[in-house]
Amino acid sequence: MKYQKTLLLAAAVALTAALPANAQDTIKIGSSLGLTGYGSLTDAHWRDGLVAAIERLNSQGGVLGKKFELVTEDNKSTPQQAVVVYRKMMSEDKVVAFNSGCISAGNFAAASFVTKAKLPMFLCSILPRQPEEVKWAFQFLPPPKYEVDTRYKYLKEKTQVRKIGLLADPSPYVTLMKGIAEKTAAEFGLEVVASETYQQDDSDFSVQIGRINAAGAGAVIMLGQGNAVVTAANNIRSLGLKNMLMLGSIQELDIHLAAGKVLGDQYMAPTPMIQLASDDISVLTDPKARAIAEPFIKAMRDKYGRGDNAQASRAWDSMMMMAEAMKKAGTTDGEKVRDTFEKLGQYVGAGATYNFSTENHIGITENPYVLISVKDDKLVRK
Repeated sequence: MKYQKTLLLAAAVALTAALPANAQDTIKIGSSLGLTGYGSLTDAHWRDGLVAAIERLNSQGGVLGKKFELVTEDNKSTPQQAVVVYRKMMSEDKVVAFNSGCISAGNFAAASFVTKAKLPMFLCSILPRQPEEVKWAFQFLPPPKYEVDTRYKYLKEKTQVRKIGLLADPSPYVTLMKGIAEKTAAEFGLEVVASETYQQDDSDFSVQIGRINAAGAGAVIMLGQGNAVVTAANNIRSLGLKNMLMLGSIQELDIHLAAGKVLGDQYMAPTPMIQLASDDISVLTDPKARAIAEPFIKAMRDKYGRGDNAQASRAWDSMMMMAEAMKKAGTTDGEKVRDTFEKLGQYVGAGATYNFSTENHIGITENPYVLISVKDDKLVRK
Protein backbone atom coordinates (compact mmCIF):
# COMPACT_ATOMS: atom_id res chain seq x y z
CA MET A 1 0.00 0.00 0.00
CA LYS A 2 2.82 2.34 0.96
CA TYR A 3 4.57 1.57 -2.33
CA GLN A 4 1.36 2.34 -4.30
CA LYS A 5 0.96 5.69 -2.52
CA THR A 6 4.55 6.54 -3.37
CA LEU A 7 3.92 5.75 -7.03
CA LEU A 8 0.75 7.86 -7.08
CA LEU A 9 2.57 10.78 -5.48
CA ALA A 10 5.41 10.50 -7.97
CA ALA A 11 2.94 10.39 -10.86
CA ALA A 12 1.15 13.46 -9.56
CA VAL A 13 4.42 15.37 -9.27
CA ALA A 14 5.41 14.33 -12.80
CA LEU A 15 2.02 15.39 -14.18
CA THR A 16 2.27 18.76 -12.47
CA ALA A 17 5.72 19.30 -13.89
CA ALA A 18 4.46 18.40 -17.36
CA LEU A 19 1.64 20.96 -17.26
CA PRO A 20 2.24 24.17 -19.21
CA ALA A 21 3.47 27.03 -17.04
CA ASN A 22 0.38 29.12 -17.63
CA ALA A 23 -1.79 26.44 -16.01
CA GLN A 24 -0.05 27.09 -12.68
CA ASP A 25 1.72 30.39 -12.77
CA THR A 26 -0.51 32.98 -14.42
CA ILE A 27 -3.29 35.25 -13.23
CA LYS A 28 -6.08 34.81 -15.74
CA ILE A 29 -8.17 37.87 -16.59
CA GLY A 30 -11.28 37.37 -18.74
CA SER A 31 -12.50 39.89 -21.29
CA SER A 32 -15.85 39.77 -23.06
CA LEU A 33 -15.44 41.86 -26.21
CA GLY A 34 -17.56 42.75 -29.21
CA LEU A 35 -14.88 41.88 -31.75
CA THR A 36 -17.54 41.42 -34.44
CA GLY A 37 -20.78 43.35 -34.84
CA TYR A 38 -21.41 47.03 -34.20
CA GLY A 39 -18.96 47.26 -31.28
CA SER A 40 -15.97 45.81 -33.11
CA LEU A 41 -13.91 48.98 -33.54
CA THR A 42 -14.39 50.17 -29.98
CA ASP A 43 -13.81 46.84 -28.32
CA ALA A 44 -10.82 45.97 -30.49
CA HIS A 45 -9.09 49.06 -29.16
CA TRP A 46 -10.08 48.18 -25.60
CA ARG A 47 -8.45 44.78 -26.17
CA ASP A 48 -5.33 46.46 -27.57
CA GLY A 49 -5.00 48.59 -24.45
CA LEU A 50 -5.35 45.52 -22.23
CA VAL A 51 -2.73 43.62 -24.21
CA ALA A 52 -0.25 46.51 -24.06
CA ALA A 53 -0.80 46.93 -20.32
CA ILE A 54 -0.36 43.23 -19.58
CA GLU A 55 2.82 43.07 -21.63
CA ARG A 56 4.25 45.98 -19.63
CA LEU A 57 3.16 44.48 -16.30
CA ASN A 58 4.61 41.09 -17.23
CA SER A 59 7.89 42.69 -18.34
CA GLN A 60 8.12 44.06 -14.81
CA GLY A 61 7.51 40.63 -13.28
CA GLY A 62 3.72 40.70 -12.96
CA VAL A 63 2.30 40.69 -9.42
CA LEU A 64 2.43 38.24 -6.53
CA GLY A 65 5.15 36.31 -8.30
CA LYS A 66 2.90 35.53 -11.27
CA LYS A 67 2.37 36.97 -14.71
CA PHE A 68 -0.96 37.92 -16.22
CA GLU A 69 -2.73 35.99 -18.95
CA LEU A 70 -5.54 37.66 -20.90
CA VAL A 71 -8.40 35.41 -22.01
CA THR A 72 -10.52 37.12 -24.67
CA GLU A 73 -13.82 35.96 -26.13
CA ASP A 74 -15.92 37.54 -28.89
CA ASN A 75 -19.46 38.29 -27.68
CA LYS A 76 -20.41 39.35 -31.24
CA SER A 77 -21.83 42.59 -29.77
CA THR A 78 -24.89 40.73 -28.47
CA PRO A 79 -26.06 40.06 -24.89
CA GLN A 80 -26.92 36.45 -25.71
CA GLN A 81 -23.39 35.59 -26.80
CA ALA A 82 -21.96 37.61 -23.92
CA VAL A 83 -23.68 35.25 -21.47
CA VAL A 84 -22.11 32.27 -23.27
CA VAL A 85 -18.57 33.64 -23.23
CA TYR A 86 -18.73 34.89 -19.64
CA ARG A 87 -19.83 31.43 -18.49
CA LYS A 88 -17.12 29.76 -20.56
CA MET A 89 -14.36 31.94 -19.10
CA MET A 90 -15.59 31.22 -15.58
CA SER A 91 -16.07 27.45 -15.91
CA GLU A 92 -13.29 26.49 -18.33
CA ASP A 93 -10.63 29.19 -18.07
CA LYS A 94 -11.04 29.82 -14.34
CA VAL A 95 -10.49 33.58 -14.60
CA VAL A 96 -10.14 35.51 -11.34
CA ALA A 97 -11.58 38.81 -12.63
CA PHE A 98 -13.10 40.36 -15.73
CA ASN A 99 -11.95 43.39 -17.69
CA SER A 100 -14.55 43.66 -20.43
CA GLY A 101 -15.42 45.92 -23.33
CA CYS A 102 -18.06 48.50 -24.09
CA ILE A 103 -21.13 46.39 -24.94
CA SER A 104 -23.32 47.46 -22.01
CA ALA A 105 -26.14 45.03 -22.73
CA GLY A 106 -23.73 42.09 -22.71
CA ASN A 107 -22.16 43.11 -19.41
CA PHE A 108 -25.63 43.63 -17.94
CA ALA A 109 -26.73 40.15 -19.03
CA ALA A 110 -23.81 38.45 -17.30
CA ALA A 111 -23.60 40.61 -14.18
CA SER A 112 -25.95 38.51 -12.02
CA PHE A 113 -23.99 35.25 -12.19
CA VAL A 114 -20.60 36.98 -12.18
CA THR A 115 -21.69 38.71 -8.97
CA LYS A 116 -22.74 35.40 -7.42
CA ALA A 117 -19.28 34.05 -8.20
CA LYS A 118 -17.78 37.08 -6.42
CA LEU A 119 -15.61 38.11 -9.36
CA PRO A 120 -14.91 41.83 -9.86
CA MET A 121 -15.83 43.35 -13.22
CA PHE A 122 -13.79 46.25 -14.63
CA LEU A 123 -15.82 47.69 -17.49
CA CYS A 124 -15.56 49.96 -20.50
CA SER A 125 -19.36 50.22 -20.32
CA ILE A 126 -21.81 51.77 -17.89
CA LEU A 127 -22.59 49.90 -14.68
CA PRO A 128 -25.24 47.17 -14.46
CA ARG A 129 -28.61 48.20 -13.05
CA GLN A 130 -28.99 46.14 -9.86
CA PRO A 131 -27.40 47.49 -6.64
CA GLU A 132 -25.88 44.14 -5.71
CA GLU A 133 -24.28 43.88 -9.16
CA VAL A 134 -22.90 47.43 -8.92
CA LYS A 135 -20.95 46.37 -5.82
CA TRP A 136 -18.82 44.13 -8.04
CA ALA A 137 -18.52 46.38 -11.11
CA PHE A 138 -16.28 49.38 -11.80
CA GLN A 139 -16.99 51.78 -14.67
CA PHE A 140 -14.08 53.29 -16.62
CA LEU A 141 -16.36 55.02 -19.13
CA PRO A 142 -16.96 58.72 -18.41
CA PRO A 143 -20.61 59.44 -17.48
CA PRO A 144 -22.66 60.23 -20.62
CA LYS A 145 -23.55 63.67 -19.26
CA TYR A 146 -20.01 64.82 -19.96
CA GLU A 147 -20.17 64.28 -23.71
CA VAL A 148 -23.62 65.91 -23.84
CA ASP A 149 -22.40 68.94 -21.90
CA THR A 150 -19.32 69.36 -24.12
CA ARG A 151 -21.44 69.58 -27.26
CA TYR A 152 -24.16 71.74 -25.76
CA LYS A 153 -21.64 74.19 -24.29
CA TYR A 154 -20.06 74.67 -27.71
CA LEU A 155 -23.40 75.32 -29.39
CA LYS A 156 -24.36 77.84 -26.72
CA GLU A 157 -21.08 79.73 -26.62
CA LYS A 158 -19.77 79.47 -30.19
CA THR A 159 -22.78 79.28 -32.51
CA GLN A 160 -26.20 80.78 -33.17
CA VAL A 161 -27.83 77.33 -33.27
CA ARG A 162 -30.63 77.01 -30.74
CA LYS A 163 -32.76 74.23 -32.25
CA ILE A 164 -31.34 70.73 -32.39
CA GLY A 165 -32.34 67.22 -33.41
CA LEU A 166 -31.26 64.00 -31.71
CA LEU A 167 -30.36 60.86 -33.67
CA ALA A 168 -29.88 57.90 -31.33
CA ASP A 169 -29.28 54.15 -31.35
CA PRO A 170 -31.09 51.88 -28.82
CA SER A 171 -28.09 50.76 -26.73
CA PRO A 172 -28.32 51.15 -22.92
CA TYR A 173 -25.55 53.76 -22.80
CA VAL A 174 -27.16 55.85 -25.54
CA THR A 175 -30.63 55.50 -24.04
CA LEU A 176 -29.23 56.96 -20.83
CA MET A 177 -27.45 59.73 -22.75
CA LYS A 178 -30.56 60.53 -24.77
CA GLY A 179 -32.56 61.10 -21.59
CA ILE A 180 -29.87 63.47 -20.34
CA ALA A 181 -29.75 65.29 -23.69
CA GLU A 182 -33.51 65.84 -23.66
CA LYS A 183 -33.59 66.91 -20.02
CA THR A 184 -30.65 69.34 -20.02
CA ALA A 185 -31.01 71.08 -23.39
CA ALA A 186 -32.93 73.99 -21.90
CA GLU A 187 -30.11 74.65 -19.41
CA PHE A 188 -27.95 75.62 -22.42
CA GLY A 189 -30.67 77.63 -24.15
CA LEU A 190 -31.33 74.82 -26.63
CA GLU A 191 -34.57 73.24 -27.83
CA VAL A 192 -34.86 69.64 -28.99
CA VAL A 193 -37.23 69.95 -31.95
CA ALA A 194 -36.87 66.36 -33.21
CA SER A 195 -35.79 63.04 -31.72
CA GLU A 196 -35.07 60.17 -34.11
CA THR A 197 -33.75 56.63 -33.66
CA TYR A 198 -31.83 54.12 -35.76
CA GLN A 199 -30.48 50.58 -35.54
CA GLN A 200 -26.72 50.06 -35.53
CA ASP A 201 -26.82 48.08 -38.79
CA ASP A 202 -29.04 50.54 -40.71
CA SER A 203 -27.49 51.64 -43.98
CA ASP A 204 -29.27 54.98 -44.46
CA PHE A 205 -30.59 57.72 -42.17
CA SER A 206 -31.83 60.13 -44.83
CA VAL A 207 -35.45 59.93 -43.64
CA GLN A 208 -34.57 60.67 -40.01
CA ILE A 209 -32.20 63.50 -40.94
CA GLY A 210 -34.79 64.91 -43.33
CA ARG A 211 -37.31 65.07 -40.50
CA ILE A 212 -34.77 66.75 -38.22
CA ASN A 213 -34.10 69.35 -40.91
CA ALA A 214 -37.82 69.90 -41.55
CA ALA A 215 -38.32 70.57 -37.83
CA GLY A 216 -35.96 73.53 -38.12
CA ALA A 217 -32.91 72.07 -36.38
CA GLY A 218 -29.54 73.64 -37.07
CA ALA A 219 -27.56 70.71 -35.68
CA VAL A 220 -27.82 66.93 -35.48
CA ILE A 221 -26.66 65.53 -32.16
CA MET A 222 -25.55 61.99 -32.98
CA LEU A 223 -25.91 59.64 -30.03
CA GLY A 224 -24.13 56.38 -30.82
CA GLN A 225 -20.81 54.91 -31.87
CA GLY A 226 -19.39 53.09 -34.83
CA ASN A 227 -19.72 53.46 -38.59
CA ALA A 228 -23.25 54.84 -38.28
CA VAL A 229 -21.77 58.31 -37.81
CA VAL A 230 -20.08 58.10 -41.22
CA THR A 231 -23.39 57.00 -42.76
CA ALA A 232 -25.13 60.00 -41.20
CA ALA A 233 -22.38 62.33 -42.43
CA ASN A 234 -22.81 61.05 -45.98
CA ASN A 235 -26.59 61.49 -45.72
CA ILE A 236 -26.22 65.12 -44.60
CA ARG A 237 -23.96 65.81 -47.56
CA SER A 238 -26.18 63.98 -50.07
CA LEU A 239 -29.21 65.92 -48.84
CA GLY A 240 -27.33 69.16 -49.52
CA LEU A 241 -27.58 70.39 -45.93
CA LYS A 242 -24.53 72.65 -46.07
CA ASN A 243 -25.46 74.61 -42.95
CA MET A 244 -26.39 71.62 -40.79
CA LEU A 245 -23.84 70.93 -38.07
CA MET A 246 -23.25 67.39 -36.94
CA LEU A 247 -21.96 66.80 -33.43
CA GLY A 248 -21.00 63.15 -33.03
CA SER A 249 -20.38 61.06 -29.95
CA ILE A 250 -17.01 59.87 -28.69
CA GLN A 251 -15.59 57.69 -31.45
CA GLU A 252 -12.57 55.77 -32.62
CA LEU A 253 -10.00 57.87 -34.47
CA ASP A 254 -10.72 56.33 -37.88
CA ILE A 255 -14.42 57.13 -37.52
CA HIS A 256 -13.71 60.77 -36.64
CA LEU A 257 -11.37 61.12 -39.59
CA ALA A 258 -13.85 59.53 -42.02
CA ALA A 259 -16.77 61.70 -40.86
CA GLY A 260 -14.59 64.81 -40.94
CA LYS A 261 -13.45 64.02 -44.46
CA VAL A 262 -17.10 63.94 -45.57
CA LEU A 263 -18.37 67.05 -43.78
CA GLY A 264 -15.30 69.17 -43.06
CA ASP A 265 -15.98 71.87 -40.45
CA GLN A 266 -19.61 70.76 -40.18
CA TYR A 267 -18.45 67.74 -38.17
CA MET A 268 -17.42 68.01 -34.51
CA ALA A 269 -17.28 65.62 -31.58
CA PRO A 270 -16.10 65.34 -27.98
CA THR A 271 -12.86 63.49 -27.30
CA PRO A 272 -10.43 63.02 -24.41
CA MET A 273 -7.09 64.82 -24.62
CA ILE A 274 -5.23 61.51 -24.88
CA GLN A 275 -6.79 60.95 -28.32
CA LEU A 276 -5.34 64.26 -29.52
CA ALA A 277 -2.00 63.19 -28.07
CA SER A 278 -1.93 60.22 -30.45
CA ASP A 279 -0.33 62.58 -32.98
CA ASP A 280 1.30 65.15 -30.69
CA ILE A 281 1.98 64.43 -27.02
CA SER A 282 2.83 68.10 -26.45
CA VAL A 283 -0.91 68.84 -26.29
CA LEU A 284 -0.72 67.39 -22.77
CA THR A 285 0.60 70.54 -21.13
CA ASP A 286 0.57 69.21 -17.56
CA PRO A 287 4.04 67.65 -17.01
CA LYS A 288 2.67 65.03 -14.61
CA ALA A 289 -0.08 63.97 -17.03
CA ARG A 290 2.41 63.81 -19.90
CA ALA A 291 4.88 61.71 -17.89
CA ILE A 292 2.14 59.21 -17.04
CA ALA A 293 0.85 59.08 -20.62
CA GLU A 294 4.23 58.65 -22.30
CA PRO A 295 4.79 54.94 -21.44
CA PHE A 296 1.29 54.12 -22.68
CA ILE A 297 1.66 56.05 -25.94
CA LYS A 298 5.07 54.50 -26.58
CA ALA A 299 3.75 50.99 -25.89
CA MET A 300 0.86 51.51 -28.31
CA ARG A 301 3.09 52.92 -31.05
CA ASP A 302 5.66 50.16 -30.65
CA LYS A 303 3.05 47.40 -30.81
CA TYR A 304 0.36 48.79 -33.11
CA GLY A 305 1.91 51.66 -35.04
CA ARG A 306 -0.31 54.73 -34.97
CA GLY A 307 -2.43 54.12 -31.92
CA ASP A 308 -6.00 55.21 -31.22
CA ASN A 309 -5.69 56.07 -27.58
CA ALA A 310 -9.24 56.96 -26.52
CA GLN A 311 -10.55 53.56 -25.42
CA ALA A 312 -7.15 51.88 -25.16
CA SER A 313 -5.88 54.37 -22.60
CA ARG A 314 -8.69 53.58 -20.18
CA ALA A 315 -8.20 49.85 -20.74
CA TRP A 316 -4.51 50.34 -19.89
CA ASP A 317 -5.46 52.30 -16.76
CA SER A 318 -7.96 49.64 -15.68
CA MET A 319 -5.32 46.90 -15.86
CA MET A 320 -2.73 48.98 -14.02
CA MET A 321 -5.22 49.72 -11.26
CA MET A 322 -6.34 46.09 -11.07
CA ALA A 323 -2.72 44.98 -10.71
CA GLU A 324 -2.13 47.58 -8.01
CA ALA A 325 -5.17 46.35 -6.07
CA MET A 326 -3.98 42.73 -6.28
CA LYS A 327 -0.50 43.73 -5.15
CA LYS A 328 -1.82 45.67 -2.16
CA ALA A 329 -4.34 42.96 -1.28
CA GLY A 330 -1.64 40.29 -1.50
CA THR A 331 -4.07 37.99 -3.27
CA THR A 332 -6.26 37.53 -6.35
CA ASP A 333 -9.30 36.68 -4.21
CA GLY A 334 -12.23 38.53 -5.79
CA GLU A 335 -13.71 40.04 -2.65
CA LYS A 336 -10.37 41.22 -1.29
CA VAL A 337 -9.34 42.68 -4.65
CA ARG A 338 -12.66 44.53 -4.90
CA ASP A 339 -12.36 45.94 -1.38
CA THR A 340 -8.75 47.01 -1.93
CA PHE A 341 -9.59 48.57 -5.30
CA GLU A 342 -12.19 50.78 -3.61
CA LYS A 343 -9.48 52.11 -1.31
CA LEU A 344 -6.82 52.96 -3.91
CA GLY A 345 -7.77 56.64 -3.74
CA GLN A 346 -7.29 59.11 -6.58
CA TYR A 347 -5.39 57.56 -9.47
CA VAL A 348 -3.96 59.65 -12.29
CA GLY A 349 -3.91 57.46 -15.38
CA ALA A 350 -2.99 57.78 -19.03
CA GLY A 351 -6.60 58.28 -20.12
CA ALA A 352 -8.15 60.10 -17.15
CA THR A 353 -8.04 60.70 -13.42
CA TYR A 354 -10.12 58.21 -11.42
CA ASN A 355 -11.79 58.56 -8.04
CA PHE A 356 -13.25 55.17 -7.13
CA SER A 357 -14.49 54.54 -3.59
CA THR A 358 -16.81 52.26 -1.66
CA GLU A 359 -19.70 54.59 -2.48
CA ASN A 360 -18.63 55.48 -6.03
CA HIS A 361 -17.95 52.86 -8.72
CA ILE A 362 -17.91 55.39 -11.60
CA GLY A 363 -14.28 56.38 -11.62
CA ILE A 364 -14.22 59.50 -13.81
CA THR A 365 -15.77 62.36 -11.84
CA GLU A 366 -14.58 65.37 -13.90
CA ASN A 367 -15.36 66.05 -17.56
CA PRO A 368 -12.36 64.75 -19.59
CA TYR A 369 -13.59 65.90 -23.00
CA VAL A 370 -12.74 68.71 -25.39
CA LEU A 371 -14.49 69.33 -28.70
CA ILE A 372 -12.61 68.50 -31.89
CA SER A 373 -12.97 68.80 -35.64
CA VAL A 374 -10.86 67.30 -38.42
CA LYS A 375 -8.25 69.18 -40.45
CA ASP A 376 -5.62 67.71 -42.79
CA ASP A 377 -6.47 64.17 -41.63
CA LYS A 378 -5.82 65.06 -37.98
CA LEU A 379 -7.94 65.92 -35.00
CA VAL A 380 -7.78 69.58 -33.98
CA ARG A 381 -9.25 71.22 -30.92
CA LYS A 382 -12.09 73.65 -31.55
